[in-house]
Amino acid sequence: MNQRENVARWRPAPLLVASVAVHLGAAAALIARPRIWPWTVGALLANHLVLAAAGLWPRSQLLGTNWTRLPQRGGSVPDVAITIDDGPDPDITPQVLKLLERYGARASFFCIGELVLRYPDLAREIVRSGHGIENHSQRHRHNFSLLGPNAMNKEVSQAQESIFRVTGISPQFFRAPAGLRNPFLDPVLARLKLQLASWTRRGFDTVSADADAVFRRLANPLQAGDILLLHDGHAARTASGQAVILDVLPRLLDALTASGLKSVTLRSALP
Repeated sequence: MNQRENVARWRPAPLLVASVAVHLGAAAALIARPRIWPWTVGALLANHLVLAAAGLWPRSQLLGTNWTRLPQRGGSVPDVAITIDDGPDPDITPQVLKLLERYGARASFFCIGELVLRYPDLAREIVRSGHGIENHSQRHRHNFSLLGPNAMNKEVSQAQESIFRVTGISPQFFRAPAGLRNPFLDPVLARLKLQLASWTRRGFDTVSADADAVFRRLANPLQAGDILLLHDGHAARTASGQAVILDVLPRLLDALTASGLKSVTLRSALP
């Protein structure tokens, strides 16, 4: 059975199974012994705090399968995945594509559905250049992790449709806005045959204008299997006004070359 089949068959994570058991046990306890309601309510609150914490931890595996590193193939992973979020951006993305082409590198672009519809030629250029185009929700809502199942399904499904309509490519990976989610996301991804992907390290290049600091966060140390996160959309600017990614990316690609590593798309790492 391959990875895509595993994703399509949703199985609740152990934490979710335990959560259901806690709720059922609390209901039974309230019926059998109403006087212990403070303890019952305390158990339910603790359970919800754990669920919230799991959703606020982007690299968590507690709510379902989540790629934080590339999977091993044949006992080793000689590659790194550079992932680029929040585009496409008409000013920055073309420059990013030129840099990647200069180094013969491939990346995965987690694109916002509305921006794909706004800049269709740019989205198609990402695909033509040999990169992966993946799902980063339709509108990149900052309250994504607070959405209910219907609203969350709409955000993910619409982005999937927008990207396919423009590029003819169905994304195979999803990344939540800011990496934040809740228990409703995993069954949505399973239905759409999407694999959740977070990262090994991120540069915080939407909030930090210090390109040196961003580079250090990503590259110290570089290891095979890393999934690295940068942004072409919402990019912070250096003192000279340049998007941080345009300063960091050449240095990162040089460091990969020096380490004997290459940047590949996430989908190329699927079994």
